[in-house]
Amino acid sequence: MSEHCSDVKQISILLAEAKDPAAASNQNGGEPKSLVVCFGEMLIDFVPTVSGVSLAEAPAFKKAPGGAPANVAVGVSRLGGSSAFIGKLGDDEFGRMLNDILKQNNVDNSGIRFDPDARTALAFVTLRADGEREFMFYRHPSADMLLTESELKTDILNQAKVFHYGSISLISEPCRSAHVAAMRIAKSSGAILSYDPNLRLALWPSAEAAKEVQINEDEIVFLTGGDDPNDDNVVLKKLFHPNLKLLVVTEGSAGCRYYTKEFKGRVSGIKVKAVDTTGAGDAFVGGFLSSLASDPSILKDEKRLKEALYFANACGAVTVTEKGAIPALPSKEAVAQLMKQVVVASS
Repeated sequence: MSEHCSDVKQISILLAEAKDPAAASNQNGGEPKSLVVCFGEMLIDFVPTVSGVSLAEAPAFKKAPGGAPANVAVGVSRLGGSSAFIGKLGDDEFGRMLNDILKQNNVDNSGIRFDPDARTALAFVTLRADGEREFMFYRHPSADMLLTESELKTDILNQAKVFHYGSISLISEPCRSAHVAAMRIAKSSGAILSYDPNLRLALWPSAEAAKEVQINEDEIVFLTGGDDPNDDNVVLKKLFHPNLKLLVVTEGSAGCRYYTKEFKGRVSGIKVKAVDTTGAGDAFVGGFLSSLASDPSILKDEKRLKEALYFANACGAVTVTEKGAIPALPSKEAVAQLMKQVVVASS
């Protein structure tokens, strides 16, 4: 076992605030909304029953619910927040199982659509002994790729305080157009847009195509064009732009870096004995978005922003202490307990 609290080396999370934050109030007395709407893929991960082997060497596989946007939706709900998931599943046993998992975790699944002619996506995933992840996807095409703009549940999008998405739903049509339309609806209703470039290069027609939506194989390393990704000036020059309210770069157990127009800094991570790093990055995102949806003003207050990011780091740390992604996503009580332990240990 090793010390980690992220499932990839580095993740960039880009957040852009809508033009009219005042629009982010519902019609019930103008009270602010706190709904996090996650858009994209939900699938079945098949992971080897033994660790440290290649896919070819694996003697057997265990199925586990996956898909980064869905993981984030469940993560927010587990922490006591309000979340919804929009996407498409196959009208098959796996699709029904995933839909039930959302319901069991109190995620609004009314935006789910079922395709009778396409299967739910499958992914075979392993972490080899050399530390490299290996993926094999079955999406030719899968149901999540076939969501259309006309199938979007717009009332959920209009209620969103935060609209969160990744890059996989931008790969091909018709889902790409549905994604862009959903983003436009949410933003026009006052939502904050949250983007996690969760690259799976094997799914893209080419590396150049992947670059067009500003993601790449090693994410921030590639995004900075080979320059030093640890140099704040490089990150600000290559990644930050005027429409961004916040850029976050996660660094596993080392914590994360944050950048806004007004300030930048680093938040320490929490080192724990890792059992399985799957889903740690999604737990981080869910932890931060649950705080952001409750109080968007943290983007302007560095002290409270750092507190929210430390909480997100703790969410990732708790997640790696158990196996699986969704099964390991923490409750607010579990995160608070870990943070308390850290305080006691350091006193």
